[in-house]
Amino acid sequence: MLSYRLYGDSFLLAGAVRFPRIAPFKERGTKRENKQADDAEMYGLFFIYKKRKEVLTMGKTIAIVNQKGGVGKTTTTQNLGYALSKLGKRVLLVDFDPQSSLTVCLGYDDTDSLRYTIATLMQLEMEDEVLPERKEYIQTYRNDSEQIEYDFIPCSMELSAIEVSLVNAVCRESILKNVLVELQQNYDYIIIDCSPSLGMLTINALVAAQAVMIPVTPEYLSAKGLEILLKNILRVKRKINPSLEIEGILFTMFRDRFRLARTVEELVRNTYDTAIPIYDTKIPFSVKSGEAVIYKKSVIEYETGNQVSIAYEKLAKEVLNDEANTER
Repeated sequence: MLSYRLYGDSFLLAGAVRFPRIAPFKERGTKRENKQADDAEMYGLFFIYKKRKEVLTMGKTIAIVNQKGGVGKTTTTQNLGYALSKLGKRVLLVDFDPQSSLTVCLGYDDTDSLRYTIATLMQLEMEDEVLPERKEYIQTYRNDSEQIEYDFIPCSMELSAIEVSLVNAVCRESILKNVLVELQQNYDYIIIDCSPSLGMLTINALVAAQAVMIPVTPEYLSAKGLEILLKNILRVKRKINPSLEIEGILFTMFRDRFRLARTVEELVRNTYDTAIPIYDTKIPFSVKSGEAVIYKKSVIEYETGNQVSIAYEKLAKEVLNDEANTER
């Protein structure tokens, strides 16, 4: 059922576009004018319904961003992706960090041997070449015992060279978006693991995304860096990607018994809580996160009952609940 809101002399249906109100029948003029009005109304309804339907069938792209390294971006990408897949969602992970940490975590130690990576796809896009078939560059991670699988696009060090090439590329901020746009209808969530920088790669990720998740460790310098990051996110939103929203700030490697952790959390909440969402879920510190990488597994797979596993599954549900509330 279509719903609408009234804004002055316009209807706004499903968060889409505005079109003129149609006066009640008795207030209209000739039969011809009435028919034109009816046609306009029906066209407007159809157009907005079509746009809304397109929006609902497109997957949500979330960029996991922080210019500071070691805050848990890759761990969050892998475990959130697994948790969402476990909840029945179609998930695509994109390794967008030249260090290729996510690719290694998913079982590909020799990243240079991969024929197609996100770097390859971006190079083809910059050269205006046709991208290969999806089965050629999309890899699938499977856990047969739990019957869970999700797709991912790997990365290699070649992405560092691509960042240099982007400087002279046409529409340089939108190269990644152009690569991913055809994939959005096939997934519920596309999650981008970004590099620890504020360079052109991160700008591409922000332009390609509809939402940003910001992992923050409970340390003063990590919290201090939020100010610079938020300015860049708002700049991209204002100038290039108006639909970009901050999904939330996520505390990672949290040790509740440490006074510093509680102090930094309080500082961040007092500074940003009224303007920026902060997840209720906090990812605790655990050595199991590091051990899971050795076995090329997510923490959820490696030790299901671990506090980190429980936290990431809780985070996935919080992400779904937030989106459900937004759609209402």
